[in-house]
Amino acid sequence: MSFGPRNNTTWLIGLLVILLAGCSTPTALPTPSATAAVTISPTPLPTSTSTPTLTPTPIRTPPTLPSSYQSSLLNPLDTSHAYIQDTCQYLHDKWSSTNSTPGTVVMVVMFHSIGGETSGNQISKADFHALMQALHDNGFQTITTSQLAEFLENNIKIPSRSVVLILDDRRPGTVSLEFMPYLNDYNWTLTLAWPIGAGDDSTDKKPASNVLPGENFTNLWEQMEAYNATGRLDIQAHGVVHYPILAGSSDAYIRGELQGSIDAIKQHFNKVPIAFIWPGGNFTPRAVEMARQLGYQLGFTVNPRGPLMFDWVPLSDVNDPWRPSWIPEDSVNDPLLVLPRYWDTDAIIHLDEVTQISQEAAVYAEQNKATELEYYDIVCSPTYGPIP
Repeated sequence: MSFGPRNNTTWLIGLLVILLAGCSTPTALPTPSATAAVTISPTPLPTSTSTPTLTPTPIRTPPTLPSSYQSSLLNPLDTSHAYIQDTCQYLHDKWSSTNSTPGTVVMVVMFHSIGGETSGNQISKADFHALMQALHDNGFQTITTSQLAEFLENNIKIPSRSVVLILDDRRPGTVSLEFMPYLNDYNWTLTLAWPIGAGDDSTDKKPASNVLPGENFTNLWEQMEAYNATGRLDIQAHGVVHYPILAGSSDAYIRGELQGSIDAIKQHFNKVPIAFIWPGGNFTPRAVEMARQLGYQLGFTVNPRGPLMFDWVPLSDVNDPWRPSWIPEDSVNDPLLVLPRYWDTDAIIHLDEVTQISQEAAVYAEQNKATELEYYDIVCSPTYGPIP
């Protein structure tokens, strides 16, 4: 094969191209893109917020409690005395919806013999029946001494107009002839102030006064035990010798009157008396102290100072020249052991007074209810809890 001049030139050019290609710098291979460094922005830390400022709870100032209700209907020397020391407990019991409402009142009436004409401590039969009817017509219902004690101490629920009928001394004929018809008809109870006396001596075996025709009270204990079994009687203590306790009475005599009554009533009536009806209405600070020590919860005088309400007992701190026989109770400092009693001979004329005191006390309590409940909420509720 021959190469002409043209072909030689072409061949030389080709050869030159090949040589040049072999001498050129090789093209660099693309390096894997160094994984582009991902810039990770760090999670920002929570910015520190300042500690919240707590608003202090405002201190509540308890209001000033109102004074106790006083009645202008009582004698100026007879004022109500409170006896519950724990203010919070008093307010709790006063306003509990399960207890007696403010203004609930108790009238205690004292009876002795019931005879022909009203004189001294004897009410006539006509006046007795008028009183019983008036009490019923004015909505009064009887309660026992146990109910009275629970009301005065804890304000338990009792009728808004309550009455305690107390017959002093051993009068079985009066019980059966005069009281029992009312007790049965009205579903009432009678509190009997029972003097123990000599027990089974000849005095107690004599026929009693005011007996039903044909009845033979040869054994007074058995007869009274039978009456007590009816559930209509509330037997309470009235002493053993049944002689007034005076300033000069010895501790032995006082203890004999108090403890002797407990022993005999427990033996014959299967109950322990909680009330002592002071013979003749006489009492002393020492006698009251001993009565409390022996477990008596109530005591009754013959001072007709007024009705009773929860934490409210009308008493006098001074001697009254117009009523010299009414012993002032100031030295005793235990109102529940020297409770007042209305006399049967004039109790009927005090009915309106008692109901008016009840109404006034209820209104006064309602006027001060918000203040007392606010005080209780601030001072008492953390310890005593809410009022039911």
